[in-house]
Amino acid sequence: MVEGAAEAIVACCRRLDRLRLNAGADGNVSIRLGPDRVLVTPSGGLKANLVPGDLVEVDFDGRRVAGSRDPTSELALHLSIMSRRPEVGAVVHAHPPTALGFCLAGQPIDSGLLPELAVVVGDVGTVPFVMPGSQELADQIGLVMSEHDVCLLDHHGAVAVGHTLEEAQIRLETLEHAAKVILAARLLGGIKPLSSGDRRRLESLLTRGSRSEVQ
Repeated sequence: MVEGAAEAIVACCRRLDRLRLNAGADGNVSIRLGPDRVLVTPSGGLKANLVPGDLVEVDFDGRRVAGSRDPTSELALHLSIMSRRPEVGAVVHAHPPTALGFCLAGQPIDSGLLPELAVVVGDVGTVPFVMPGSQELADQIGLVMSEHDVCLLDHHGAVAVGHTLEEAQIRLETLEHAAKVILAARLLGGIKPLSSGDRRRLESLLTRGSRSEVQ
């Protein structure tokens, strides 16, 4: 199980780099291995160059169980989310540039504008700026992600969760793609809103349970 999880994380990190959702040493990824174990990316280094042996296994107290490197400096945020949501099997933290641009500009990403946002991502949570790597940030993210599957961290990045790593990654990619579409619409003269009826039907999909049924 650990070997397969390690290979999945490495593939995820390479895809995040290829899609320009991270740069350099940005971002971190984790997979829940069991009730008291998590596999995470290490601290520092180019994530696109990771190999399975670089990953670190930790317990829920943050203690290293296996691996030769130090775990990501953002380990606390992964553990905070997983401890509050036992159904979450994976967490992806990245710096998607367009979605982060919305955050820097103080502009929300409205989940009701596109079906993909409503069905795959749902309501996008927001976390005010707190120093990266701090326990305070981990605590705030844990609270916000108790009610959301995706959130934007002010002046920092984005976090997505899923039952599987693939599901978490799909949510992050969908967030960034939607942000690009919304930005393009604004640059082209503004957003043509959905009808009130269509909007209500999309909003009915925003609960986590409804999204699970649709997917």
